Amino acid sequence: MKILSAALLLVASSALVAFASTQPAPVPVSSAPAKSLTVDAVHSNVLFKVMHNKASWFYGRFADIQGAIQFDEADGSKCSVTMTVKAESVDTRNSKLDQHLRSPDFFDAVQFPTIEFKSSKVEQIDEHKYEVTGDLSLHGVTKSITFEMEHTGTGQGRGGDVMGFHATFMIDRSEYGMNYGVGGPLGKDVELIVSLEANEG
Repeated sequence: MKILSAALLLVASSALVAFASTQPAPVPVSSAPAKSLTVDAVHSNVLFKVMHNKASWFYGRFADIQGAIQFDEADGSKCSVTMTVKAESVDTRNSKLDQHLRSPDFFDAVQFPTIEFKSSKVEQIDEHKYEVTGDLSLHGVTKSITFEMEHTGTGQGRGGDVMGFHATFMIDRSEYGMNYGVGGPLGKDVELIVSLEANEG
């Protein structure tokens, strides 16, 4: 009887170990307090790339960006992101092309001076990655988008903690009424690359 009981106990223990090994690892919880961060425009970048002539990727950037991040490592649902980019600050290293991009053919920077994003929901995926959902307002059109954002690191700056964040995502520019060149020399899908350094306070 003792042998049978021991055997049953061994089987039950093995089953529990096997069950535990199949469960997903919990997301590590940090005890660090929530931080209010301001985007450092000097050390941050908002880039875009689009297919040109169906042959190569063309890159550009925006020079004037502002933003704020509420970051809570212990609770992703308490995180938030807001960004404002001045459309007239588009920069391709070619002044003639920059002027065209600011025109009504593209960003129409006079009528729509800012490109804005405001998060509505943030969910933590793992220790460093978050799924961010929010409204992107571009060229007079606002649409909900979802993308993955990575917390790339934490360091010390002159004014306190410095944190880095990185995201890449695609948009269809025709959905925002930017149709110039679609079907011709310019692709309609645009990849946005957002790399932010943000300071506490």
